[in-house]
Amino acid sequence: MSRRRPQEQESGGIVDYMTTYGDMMTLLLCFFVLLFAFSEIDAKKFQVIMESFQGSTGVMRGGETLNDTELINNAALKETITSNVREFTQLKALKESFEDHLKENNLESQIMVELNRRGLLLRFDDNVLFDSGRAELKLQAKKTLTFIADLLKQNQFSDKFIRVEGHTDSDPIKNSRRFPTNWELSTIRAVNVARFFIEETNMTPENMSVSGYSQYHPVAPNDTTENKAKNRRVDIVILNSNYQKSEPSY
Repeated sequence: MSRRRPQEQESGGIVDYMTTYGDMMTLLLCFFVLLFAFSEIDAKKFQVIMESFQGSTGVMRGGETLNDTELINNAALKETITSNVREFTQLKALKESFEDHLKENNLESQIMVELNRRGLLLRFDDNVLFDSGRAELKLQAKKTLTFIADLLKQNQFSDKFIRVEGHTDSDPIKNSRRFPTNWELSTIRAVNVARFFIEETNMTPENMSVSGYSQYHPVAPNDTTENKAKNRRVDIVILNSNYQKSEPSY
């Protein structure tokens, strides 16, 4: 009787090497089952190892491939937090320098310094910078503004945006051709502070903006002499990075 050649075996038969391969897989399975039986498994560690293995092989749950979007987002978030902390530390140091200057010049009761969500706020009572109803800077005011400018021109603050904001109380302007209303007075005062920074101390004009709010952004009701005095003010705001984005860029 003649023997059949291998290629003539009936279709559907098992190739010879598959038997050996199956035996080997069975032995390996038994081997790992025995290892498992004789060892103590930390479930959390096991899960971490499996996730690490899955990630390194490019295989994720549900057959998904590795997606690095989450890693990129986490890295960006950490970078943002680090940048915000660094900026807060710088502004805090700047605040302390201003406060030391105010103590040395007995201006603590007339100039308020605080950190808020916009950045670092320097709030001047109007009589610190100007005489009543006028917009020309006083001599002592120029000295204080020069000190502020010298600090702001340091490298760590050179890219900061500065907003100068003028405010008045609700009393109407009387007998003034130059300032028909509080709008003009509040705006011109802010402009003169900004011009001093730019023209006398060489601060960067591109980082400067001014606003005049008249009587419409009070910090106290305009119902007493004391409250009206609080509302007559000029605010200089060193904006933090988040608020800088709202400033126009050209």
